[in-house]
Amino acid sequence: MSLFKLHTPFSPAGSQPEAIKQLVQSRPGKSTLLGVTGSGKTYTIAHVIAQQNKPVLILAPNKTLAAQLYEEFSQFFPENKVCYFVSYYDYYQPESYIPAQDIYIPKETKINSEIERLRVETTASLINRQDTIVIASVSSIYSLGNPNDYRELALSLFVGQEITRSDLIHQLIFIQYNRNDVESSAGTFQVIGNTIEVNLPYQKDILRIELFGNTIEELSWVSKHNKTVQKELDNTIIFPAKHFVTTQEMKDTALKSIQAELDAWLPQVTNPIYHERIKQRVSHDLEMIEQTGYCSGIENYSIHFDGRKKNEPPFCLFDFFPQDFLLIIDESHITIPQLRGMYAGDQSRKQALIDFGFRLPSARENRPLQFKEIERYFKDTIFVSATPGEYELSNSKNIVEQIIRPTGLVDPEIEVHSRIGQIDHLVESIKKTTDNGYRSLVMVMTKKLAEELARYLEDQKIKVCYLHSDLKTPQRTELLQKLRLGTFDCLVGVNLLREGIDLPEVALVAIMDADLESFLRDKRSMIQIIGRAARNTQAKVILYADKITQSMAAAIDETKRRRKLQQDHNLTHGITPQTVKRDVFKSIVNIQELIAQASQSKKSKKNESNHSAVMNIAQRIVELEEAMRQAAEKLDFEKAIALRAEWQNLKNK
Repeated sequence: MSLFKLHTPFSPAGSQPEAIKQLVQSRPGKSTLLGVTGSGKTYTIAHVIAQQNKPVLILAPNKTLAAQLYEEFSQFFPENKVCYFVSYYDYYQPESYIPAQDIYIPKETKINSEIERLRVETTASLINRQDTIVIASVSSIYSLGNPNDYRELALSLFVGQEITRSDLIHQLIFIQYNRNDVESSAGTFQVIGNTIEVNLPYQKDILRIELFGNTIEELSWVSKHNKTVQKELDNTIIFPAKHFVTTQEMKDTALKSIQAELDAWLPQVTNPIYHERIKQRVSHDLEMIEQTGYCSGIENYSIHFDGRKKNEPPFCLFDFFPQDFLLIIDESHITIPQLRGMYAGDQSRKQALIDFGFRLPSARENRPLQFKEIERYFKDTIFVSATPGEYELSNSKNIVEQIIRPTGLVDPEIEVHSRIGQIDHLVESIKKTTDNGYRSLVMVMTKKLAEELARYLEDQKIKVCYLHSDLKTPQRTELLQKLRLGTFDCLVGVNLLREGIDLPEVALVAIMDADLESFLRDKRSMIQIIGRAARNTQAKVILYADKITQSMAAAIDETKRRRKLQQDHNLTHGITPQTVKRDVFKSIVNIQELIAQASQSKKSKKNESNHSAVMNIAQRIVELEEAMRQAAEKLDFEKAIALRAEWQNLKNK
């Protein structure tokens, strides 16, 4: 009997049944699902998961795609646990030093409370239940607390257990829960007489613990909204509120280890400025850790707390999974290079901090995993992409092609047009597409070109907008939604119209400068861009070029090969292709809304604080003006001058 219960209103179609069969037969091992755009790769993977009996980790290349996958898998597996694990920063400026300009940039972060809660929910779920699917970004390869400590420090409670109220409170604080009798938020607890209510980060209900003397009399889940009892319990486990938890013994050992490293390192720092800098900094950090258990940048001492040896990989999300789990790497042609590149960038930044006296050498050990360390977890892995890279193809024992779409749609026709007269031809093609009730995408090479072309098309009475990396994710989402709704008829972009974008209304994709061999115009990029036109029966792609490059030829040949296979399948089975019909709904998914609200609430509190400060200043100015008048009337000019100086200072703020 499978752990996972798949809920779906329709059956696999097109290439999906065969792809599902081959991928299931290839487990365990490394496989690649080479699925064309719009072939339902996510649905295929859901069916593969439904036939497994182990936890699943799905890696996505960015937070937006991770959120989309979270929403889809939550709908596919409503009876199972689907979790979301991405970087918990709304804003992150890493600590760094620029020697050429002698500029030290301190670490600056803004943590999103909702993402932090979801991360703790992920690890607690992995330890507590097998039927867990985790959707994660590449931040999952960064250092996380020791899973063994996380398990061992979990607080086990049962009805009839002998424990004093003060001991229970002390143990909750020890595993990072904060007492807050005013605000009930994740990771806090409230004490009302002999009743303690704990807001677990990984549960939607509140845990109520009722004591009679020094005995636990009742345990129950109560609703966060109306505090009614949802379920009575005989026993439960409270996992730590944060990932980084440690014992007093480990803290003492870490303090000795950090001091020993400092003593050994100082004689090697010959520059007197750097010598004094590192000595003062580490001494201050040691004092803070001893007194409060924490210091700014404590993660740089992680090896001392973990008990790891030099060059040993840090603990990360992978270590919270059992030995046997299914790893799925979505859009692997992007995700694999990301996994490869994280370590080198991190080490380069850390080295400057060490060389100039800002950090001890052990700071290097607070790092993401190296790719060879990540590969240790590739025991049962499926790479998913429309254009897999060389790594996936050479390391997979089975390449599963998914070319036939369930809708019967075929890859679009490709037309090559000379650059001579290209703008006039483009304008005519866009207007013709608009007259037929569809939308157009135009791909250019640079941000400046995107803006200039958009302005020109606007002069030609075309409803157009441009989209590139300077626009934040919510803005990009909004523009794509407006394109689908018809607010715009054309969208000009650079490199953001490829993976994970579903635009069935698009019937024209135009690629400018198609013959400029580059990263943006190689075979893989071309195929991804062409795929944007693969959800509409009227779609076509225009390549503006004066010659056929190697990349163009490869992309055209591959598209023709797929198109013929799709047409032959439709002919054999009597299928008439249908344009994808999908309602235009609010693009931002539920998980993103919750995250946005958590971020917004902080801004609101800050704004309220700022507003309050402004009101206080205004009130003080009025008070000072009255005091100045009274001082002048009493001929106390010295006091009036002092008051006026304060008044002037506040007026200038």
